[in-house]
Amino acid sequence: MEKVTGGSILSPKGYRAGGVHSGLRYRKKDFALLLSETPASAAAVYTQSHFQAPPLKVTQESVNEEGKLQGVVINSAVANACTGEEGLQNAYEMRKMIAGRFGLPEHFVAVASTGVIGQQLPMEKISYGCKTVEVSEEGYSDFQQAILTTDTCQKSACYQVVIDGKTVTIGGASKGSGMIHPNMATMLGFITTDAAIEPAALQRALGQSIDKSFNQITVDGETSTNDMVLTLANGHADNEPLDEDHEDWDAFQTTLQLVCEDLAKQIAKDGEGATKLIEVNVSGARSDEEARIIAKKVVGSSLVKTAVYGLDANWGRIVGAIGHSEAEVNAEACDIYIEDQLVFSKGTPCPFSEEQATEDLDNEEVHISIHLDEGYGAGTAWGCDLTYDYVKINASYRT
Repeated sequence: MEKVTGGSILSPKGYRAGGVHSGLRYRKKDFALLLSETPASAAAVYTQSHFQAPPLKVTQESVNEEGKLQGVVINSAVANACTGEEGLQNAYEMRKMIAGRFGLPEHFVAVASTGVIGQQLPMEKISYGCKTVEVSEEGYSDFQQAILTTDTCQKSACYQVVIDGKTVTIGGASKGSGMIHPNMATMLGFITTDAAIEPAALQRALGQSIDKSFNQITVDGETSTNDMVLTLANGHADNEPLDEDHEDWDAFQTTLQLVCEDLAKQIAKDGEGATKLIEVNVSGARSDEEARIIAKKVVGSSLVKTAVYGLDANWGRIVGAIGHSEAEVNAEACDIYIEDQLVFSKGTPCPFSEEQATEDLDNEEVHISIHLDEGYGAGTAWGCDLTYDYVKINASYRT
């Protein structure tokens, strides 16, 4: 398996995409469409928020009908969340308009929205987007731009793997910068592949990949009403259908996870107001699950995040976060490293170079390692520092 430099959501065979400005935002593109040339196996993971937005309900209905999709329509600027029956009907209308224009069964179309919560979709602008959006094999950049909100950059990833002697490609695009603390996935993520795989097997593969990628990032501890990761597999690579009994299943699973992890790290790095990516690696835990819990607890700590922003090697903040995680921890068997420097070991502070630590914390990527000496569990989580700009961005989000 290898990363495809310059690859995108359209690198797999048989997909087209595009994006237009429909008037939902002042100037930027705000309406996107992804199409597969043929019906594709579909799998998705959704937010566990109690206030699940209408577009997610419509998408779940579409996916549950046959496990197949051929189109995904997305708008930014307005989340269509907490909008009641009117919001639900508007989401259905988006689906209907795209299905009608491209001659698709309505349940072959998924719907996603992102933006401000509590506003009804301006349907005349949505209608304009549905009528004017064009798709092509080169439309990935327009698509990626149209799904953004407070993001500062487009996010894409692409990897390839050989299955049955055929090259299988997996590409993805995502958006996310704030309200990032997944309890399933986070933000909006769209993944395409030309692999042949049945919907149930694709769902299992996606779920496993999510747990070690999107579920392991946090920006601000907030989970959105609209979070979703959606995957399409149209079979154009002509491999034998994949499942857990296929000899290349592990290779496919690993490649899908690489795409998810790549996109997840881009989201964490682009956290609102962030200046650096923080990676926390935990080893020696009682289980992988407990290692992931601890890693995410540390990277999500506001005190750890502000210490990293301030270039302050205050390892006590890390100890504090570990100490109130839900995992079992023996404080007398814990080692903590900031980059390569051991700062705390077996319940005791360690001498270290503050000057070197300051230099390490001033890098674009900061690595914190924790070893627990409790077992063989390992896990990683990603986040970002917490800056003054995060407050500025969110203090005026609607205005």
